[in-house]
Amino acid sequence: MEALQPLIGTWRGEGHGNYPTIEAFDYTEEITFADVGKPFLVYHQRTWAPDGRPLHVEMGYLRTPSPGVVEITMALPTGQAETGVGTVAADPFQITLDCVVASTPSAKPVTGSRRALGLDGDVLQTSYAMAAMGLELQPHLTSRLVRQAAG
Repeated sequence: MEALQPLIGTWRGEGHGNYPTIEAFDYTEEITFADVGKPFLVYHQRTWAPDGRPLHVEMGYLRTPSPGVVEITMALPTGQAETGVGTVAADPFQITLDCVVASTPSAKPVTGSRRALGLDGDVLQTSYAMAAMGLELQPHLTSRLVRQAAG
């Protein structure tokens, strides 16, 4: 869990999204990573449109079962659940996760994703690619977030 300590806190900033099946869009994003005294971090993410409308929310957990390895589990209200495994490096701080996605029957078809987090001081860069709507893995979201509060 020590490898994830630099993430603890609340991060906020701006992001941009696009995908072959939708129009490009901008958003505000807030992510909180919380230490609850167990060997994992709680993850909570939400986004808003420029006019303040809520866009997306997801919740989950990150853990490091062995050195250099990170796992994620998360649930999305859009009918998907993601589980993934990847790497965590300390210098520079970088996480890359490849995820599989299980969907409910009414959810849009998403079959996989790749998440990346890079940390430089108090700036967190994020990217998200997904395989959805019959397409292979495609870039979807990027954001630049600034630490608002430490854990």
